[in-house]
Amino acid sequence: MKRTTSQNIALYAGVVAVCAFLLFPIYWLVVTALATSAELSQLPPTFWPESPQWETFTKVWAERPIPLWLLNSTLAALGSVALSMFVSVLAGYSLSRFSVRGGHSLGLFILTAKMLPATLLVIPLFSIFRSVGLIGSLWSLVIAHSTLIIPFTTWMMKGYFDTIPRELEQAAMVDGCSPLSAMVRVILPIATPGLAATALYAFVLSWADYAYARTFLTNEQGSWTANLGITTMKGEYVTDWNEIAAAAVFIAVPIIVIYLFLERYLVGGLTAGAEK
Repeated sequence: MKRTTSQNIALYAGVVAVCAFLLFPIYWLVVTALATSAELSQLPPTFWPESPQWETFTKVWAERPIPLWLLNSTLAALGSVALSMFVSVLAGYSLSRFSVRGGHSLGLFILTAKMLPATLLVIPLFSIFRSVGLIGSLWSLVIAHSTLIIPFTTWMMKGYFDTIPRELEQAAMVDGCSPLSAMVRVILPIATPGLAATALYAFVLSWADYAYARTFLTNEQGSWTANLGITTMKGEYVTDWNEIAAAAVFIAVPIIVIYLFLERYLVGGLTAGAEK
């Protein structure tokens, strides 16, 4: 059934309105970074500064170790993604393909672990990391983030593996592949959209962490992640909100770039799921 012109206009207007609503926080973050302190305190607020302070970005980049903070966040996030994907792919595939007694209950138990708040695990993890000498190391964040990521990513991968016909790996095993080889050579290439979506979720969850970074890292700036470092920019008496906003823009850029890179895989995954 073809839509009329008025229906198309209403649809496009709705899409524009939703996009504007979703992108407004990012727009306001940039406006805050470009505004002066006087403009930030005036009422009603200005939606674009009269004289944008572009030098705020260069000032923050030069005066704060933003590149080092971003590097630490990237290393912690990539390590968390690698460890989480390794475990969740094997666990999700096992739950999807092998029928064992209590397998469904085990899957629900793993998913239930995602409901545990991060603060509940801080004290036991801190005790463990201190006993093995990981306090102050990014490895503590990798392991801690994985405890939060793996339960849900395992369930995500199981759900995606369930949509792939079992006959594919059975045919591969007839041709001489072992079960593990069939998974690696046949199933994982097909599951690329699911892997991309799961990896993106894991990366974002690790990148956005503050509680674990505040607890497990030391007071040395060289070990801080970006989210931890930006909180130290708040002054005791005066806070330069435009500089904090500029630093937040730097922190948001990697996530935007990664999403743009993985967008085709995410769209492919949605299309494949609809067809199946």
